[in-house]
Amino acid sequence: VQLQASGGGLVQAGGSLRLSCAASGITFRSYTMGWFRQAPGKEREFVAAISWTGGDLHYADSVKGRFAISRDNAKNTVYLQMNSLKPGDTAVYYCAANLYGPASEKTYDYWGQGTQVTVSS
Repeated sequence: VQLQASGGGLVQAGGSLRLSCAASGITFRSYTMGWFRQAPGKEREFVAAISWTGGDLHYADSVKGRFAISRDNAKNTVYLQMNSLKPGDTAVYYCAANLYGPASEKTYDYWGQGTQVTVSS
């Protein structure tokens, strides 16, 4: 199983980035996909999740209205569109997969390597 996150980088506050996570080795359409992040010196925190059906979305309060999660089952890829970025969004962002889990679930089966997002003020 491989979850390859990409799309991170350096952006100014107020800018946008789109993260992608390409999955292999799993039946992607059967997995709820989530994004988490971990800032230096802090614990990993939940950001967003999309259910395996695509019909249920969950977001952390800190990103509601700014971030949007989506999936393309034909490409085995989940996306995180991040708008109106703030310095507080700076972190390593990880994608994760949970077999048939609800989008509200915070325990995942597989994790990717992460991609760095840095937002400058």
